[in-house]
Amino acid sequence: MKTKELSMVALFAALTAVGAFINIPLPYVPFTLQFMFCAFAGIFLGSKLGMLSQLLYVCIGLIGIPIFTQGGGIGYIFKPTFGYLIGFIIAAFIIGRLTENKENLNIKNILSAVLTGLFCVYLIGVPYLYFINKFYLGNPYTVYLAILYGFIMCIGGDLLLSLAIAAVGSKIIPILKKLGYIRYK
Repeated sequence: MKTKELSMVALFAALTAVGAFINIPLPYVPFTLQFMFCAFAGIFLGSKLGMLSQLLYVCIGLIGIPIFTQGGGIGYIFKPTFGYLIGFIIAAFIIGRLTENKENLNIKNILSAVLTGLFCVYLIGVPYLYFINKFYLGNPYTVYLAILYGFIMCIGGDLLLSLAIAAVGSKIIPILKKLGYIRYK
């Protein structure tokens, strides 16, 4: 990898960490800006580098640096919200894959990719929330509560955030292409 690529991967890992601390506290799953930076990583860096930025973010948190919403360390894998962090890695890859080869990245194309990535975050995060609460923590937690707290309470904000990501992305991508920061189509 080139120095510029390494720098961009590190930048988006750092931005995702910052996004963890810009949050609205909700029961069980706080609403954060982590997904926004995850999605931008996929859009601006492409699938591989976007995924790498999120993997770097998660690894830094797991080695003990408190960059997750509730701290850090290897024990964080037993937190109910850790599944969303795994989802960010996969979402960045998917969003990047869906956008990096598009000839015309307009709001519709970007929004479609971002919503697909968001679906993957929830697809991993909600079951993880349920299983850790129910089987590891021993809470009287039901599938309904996991869906309520892990999806329903968050989806409205995430849909608005996805619209904002698509609008901003569609305006910034042409500029970044002209400057040579985006190499794909």
